[in-house]
Amino acid sequence: MLRSLLILLAAFTLVAADDPWVAVQKLKSRSELRIYKKGSREPLIATFDEANNERILIVVKNEQMAIPKDDIDRVDARPPAKSDRKVTKESSVKTTDPDYTPRPPGGAQVPGESYSTGLSVGSSGRPDFQTVYRRPSPN
Repeated sequence: MLRSLLILLAAFTLVAADDPWVAVQKLKSRSELRIYKKGSREPLIATFDEANNERILIVVKNEQMAIPKDDIDRVDARPPAKSDRKVTKESSVKTTDPDYTPRPPGGAQVPGESYSTGLSVGSSGRPDFQTVYRRPSPN
């Protein structure tokens, strides 16, 4: 009994290892996708929601839609965007001593100050798309 159960489990593992669709099912929610459908030249840019054996659920412009697995030629994915943007704030004050050289009357000799502030927002960059699924060629 135990032996037949182990053989059955091993068979399921081998079948799952050969199926490229498993990689699509393991994607994280909110991953960015490029989906190439049969007969179309331009990919569909979408956000991943979930996938099962028959179809993939995606979000395109705040609208959820399902695409059957049989209509997909290729799926490229990149992980969800991280919100770890780097924000740098720079401030500096420069004080100058008064200039004691003679000037025309009426000019006061006072120290001067100049202020400058800068803000930069950057990110570490987004990773490139990687092909997750390619329809197997018919044999």
